[in-house]
Amino acid sequence: MTDIPSPQPSGTPPQWTPPAPAGTDQPSAQPPAGPYAPPPSQTAVMPSMPGSPSTPWAPGPPAKKRGARRAGLVAAVLAGALVAGGTAGVGGAAIYDALAGDGIGGGANTPATSQVVDAKLPEGSIEKVSAKVLPSVVKIEVASQQGSGSGSGVVISSDGTILTNHHVVEQAANGGTVTVDFNDGTSASAEVLGTDPLTDTAVIKASGVSGLTPITMGKSENLSVGQSVVAIGSPFGLDQTVTTGIVSALDRPVNVGVDQSGAATVYPAVQTDAAINPGNSGGALVDLNGNLVGINASIRSTSGGGGQDAGSIGIGFAIPIDEIRPIVEQLEKGEQATHAQFGISVSDPPAAQSGQTSVTGAQVQEVGAGSTAEKAGLEKGDVITKVDDHTITGSDSLVATVRSYRPADEVEVTWSRNGKEQTAKVTLDSDAK
Repeated sequence: MTDIPSPQPSGTPPQWTPPAPAGTDQPSAQPPAGPYAPPPSQTAVMPSMPGSPSTPWAPGPPAKKRGARRAGLVAAVLAGALVAGGTAGVGGAAIYDALAGDGIGGGANTPATSQVVDAKLPEGSIEKVSAKVLPSVVKIEVASQQGSGSGSGVVISSDGTILTNHHVVEQAANGGTVTVDFNDGTSASAEVLGTDPLTDTAVIKASGVSGLTPITMGKSENLSVGQSVVAIGSPFGLDQTVTTGIVSALDRPVNVGVDQSGAATVYPAVQTDAAINPGNSGGALVDLNGNLVGINASIRSTSGGGGQDAGSIGIGFAIPIDEIRPIVEQLEKGEQATHAQFGISVSDPPAAQSGQTSVTGAQVQEVGAGSTAEKAGLEKGDVITKVDDHTITGSDSLVATVRSYRPADEVEVTWSRNGKEQTAKVTLDSDAK
């Protein structure tokens, strides 16, 4: 059983903003009504804009687990990075075409070349970071019968393997095309190697290229609140755009909706005030050494629409690179992504649902037969309050925390039953089929 938030009976259910018309490159699946659905005017998985690197990627050690997690953000997440195109009109393709000018030069077989970082630039300066990272960030254009759009991606191998968001390339799944525009003005077609909707991660491979500059991989576990970071991507189709800010919060549980099977896309995000807009999704969030620490994926928005009017209000979210490196390695090999799970469905506790914010935890609604949770002795009605040293603040917090581990990891779970606290060490399940 996949760990998912369960419907919560009390309170006013959030309203899901209907998907945009065909051609606007919104995420395609429409979540059911109720608490699964992210409410409008909150976090937004960014829509897409009309169409128009550093040391190699290498497997790293497992991420260390952080301390207490922040309160959950059940958000209408605008796919922060896809800029809507197709029939989007002036708000989408028309305005981008006016800014983009003529087509990009070069051909699919022309390799992208790295820039020489000016040694005179001061170490740790935004100029030096930009010069180092810009060759490793690409614009991704997707076209299908449903429309067209663009997002961003990060080069992770010299022969064209690129990391991006699932929602950036989702439309290409049914016969669409993917084109990658490189920093040096060349472009190439690409194929999707694999996607993982639960972590909003995708890996694609550009054709006929070599000599690319892979981004330098960093560690999101080393981030601190207040630390300076740089975001690079293609907001509103404007490729090679650099913005700066700080890490505003860590381990922020962000829920961007559910898939057709009811599994939630929830991740423990890096929150930043660096300007992230539609078109930035899949792009790089780097530290001042130019190391990749996150993939920009979503924004909180004041827009009440489906994301077309959404823009940066200084609250953006990136998927921590430590959390998705094992997923990326699986997708590169053509394998199905796997995730850790307890084998339960959960909701926020009733008191939290009624507005008593002092009540925290995730209440168990269903326990899967033979699951880790059943073996640990968990029962319906129990309230999980901690996983290792992570404080669980709600259902999204639990799902995000468990997803930060890998299958077969051993964790200590703390829960409350009838006012009595219990703990048990458990080995996490896998959702592998």
